[in-house]
Amino acid sequence: MDRFALDAAHMLAGGMVLVSFMLLYQNRMFGLLNVYALHAVVLSLSVAWQAHVQDAPHLWVTATIAVVLKAIVIPVALRRMVIRLGVHRTIETVGGIGPTMLMGIGLVALSMVVMLHAAADADPIAREDLALALSVILLGLLMMVTRHNAVSQIVGFMSLENGLILAATGARGMPLVVEISIAFSVLVAFIVIGVFLFRIRERFDSVDTQAIDDYRGGRE
Repeated sequence: MDRFALDAAHMLAGGMVLVSFMLLYQNRMFGLLNVYALHAVVLSLSVAWQAHVQDAPHLWVTATIAVVLKAIVIPVALRRMVIRLGVHRTIETVGGIGPTMLMGIGLVALSMVVMLHAAADADPIAREDLALALSVILLGLLMMVTRHNAVSQIVGFMSLENGLILAATGARGMPLVVEISIAFSVLVAFIVIGVFLFRIRERFDSVDTQAIDDYRGGRE
């Protein structure tokens, strides 16, 4: 594999890590949804490049699913859901943006150290991409645990799933049927989460998970 192919693959995977940090930095709901759409676009470009480099036609299907479902359908649906729920406001974080970003940097460093040592004998494009994919996954988890708002936690979960797809394609991909199954599973999960969001809104008049914790604490 030539040097340009490696550099381009790493640039796109690194771009996903950068956009993950942009997700962590966002404190406005609509801004968060716009950045998530960008995250999905970068994922689709990365998968498309892997399809070209690996000569794997089925990855073109994965790239198409990513750009249609994740960059268009889900962000538009989430935007409409946010408008209906009336939660388009500032997103509260646990501990503030600054400490969250510092924790994110630490997680990326940990991912690089762990994965580059664990996969030292792997193919170069797979090794670095797996390290960057693990960074995206951990940043998605960090976003889920540092946000009170349920919608932002959903975005964190979706960005985590993008990292899993990046890892799978960087490691020479998965069978097409598995990728399509994952895409439909994500869509079903998104629908179920949407139903729960509206139920939470009806019950607690808020989608802030802190309000739910306060309610439980008041009953005990």
